[in-house]
Amino acid sequence: MRVLLTGARGFVGRHLSAALRARGHDVVAADRGGGDDVLEVDVTDELAVCAAFELARPDAVAHLAAQAFVPASLADPGATFDVNARGTLHVLDAARALAADGPRARVLVASSADVYGAQPREAYPLRETAAPQPRNPYAASKVAAEAFAVAYARSYGVDAVVTRAFNHIGPGQDERFAVAAYAAQIARVAAGLDRVVLVGNLGASRDLLDVRDVCDAYVLLLEGGGEAGEIYNVCSGKATTMRDVLRRLIEIAHVPVEVREDPERMRPADVPVSVGDASKLREATGWVPRITLMAALRAVYDDARERVQVTS
Repeated sequence: MRVLLTGARGFVGRHLSAALRARGHDVVAADRGGGDDVLEVDVTDELAVCAAFELARPDAVAHLAAQAFVPASLADPGATFDVNARGTLHVLDAARALAADGPRARVLVASSADVYGAQPREAYPLRETAAPQPRNPYAASKVAAEAFAVAYARSYGVDAVVTRAFNHIGPGQDERFAVAAYAAQIARVAAGLDRVVLVGNLGASRDLLDVRDVCDAYVLLLEGGGEAGEIYNVCSGKATTMRDVLRRLIEIAHVPVEVREDPERMRPADVPVSVGDASKLREATGWVPRITLMAALRAVYDDARERVQVTS
């Protein structure tokens, strides 16, 4: 199978590319800026997206390109909407045009569990039938992207599926995200370069997955699992407080640290708990997560330690 992968240089994109190639699939990597073996594609440029489809002639498309950092969406909602919603529209239009005289490509649109926002207590663990309650411009842009994907499946027959991945972690994640930030700071403490770990809201509970498990789910959907026009949660079904995540990382590192709250790391309208139900995905594809949270955290910390060693 030939897969066009947008956002190929991103955190998830690099892991998904590896997972697809491990299954014997041909990956056509695309990202803003291009580079060695990477098509230069800005998804806000409709003509560039169409050209990539014409060149790749894919059997499947993994659309990961996105502005995924909530604070950046608060600073510039319009730019976030352009990338996440309008960019998705361009991908869907290109897939529709391709199907008119070529392969009908399966299109995976990667959304986020952030679209759920804060739900009534009785709604947890969240299923796909829960109405989105976006609490920031990033989540709102993802709701719009989802709506386009579902509408194109129903109106034009585009073979599009949507994933709502809950929080995922792993090597290579940007330090702007909480778990990667904890690990990076603890690694600097272990190297004798610092002694303080700055944190945000440690009381929040999150459904955490290793990025490799998330990519396994994406591969199964790209290979034809699930149905067009449907939305699938990708999650563990277990919530862990960020305080416990930090404690486990400190245990892995075996170093004493001083923990301080940082007001700059507190999000307005933060969601207190996020945990999902992946039974729909499991029934459609047989997917189950295989990597424990402790193993995932150890991989994150080992990666952080290696980065510190390289830069120190």
